[in-house]
Amino acid sequence: MDKEYIDIEKALIPYRFELELGAELFDLEIRYNEVGDYFTLDLYKEDIPLVYGEKIVYGEPLFNEIYNENFPAPTIVPIDESGTQSRVGWDNLNETVFLVVMNGE
Repeated sequence: MDKEYIDIEKALIPYRFELELGAELFDLEIRYNEVGDYFTLDLYKEDIPLVYGEKIVYGEPLFNEIYNENFPAPTIVPIDESGTQSRVGWDNLNETVFLVVMNGE
């Protein structure tokens, strides 16, 4: 399985960035909730919002429950490949927990 990592610039949050997923371009906007210590993503395709406020949950594929043909083909999963983390928060996102784009089987 081919993997890529989405680099999150925590110092810029909230911010929006363009990302190629599969053969298509999407915009992702990342936000942080200080009270709950969690991140959310908004997903856009050609400036059309597809999802607002998708919570980034450790080990759960993003956009899994609301997928349709407008969504990116690759699966994005927040994981810690060392196996030491079990949640996503400010202290570990892009440190030990990364958003991994799974391309293919």
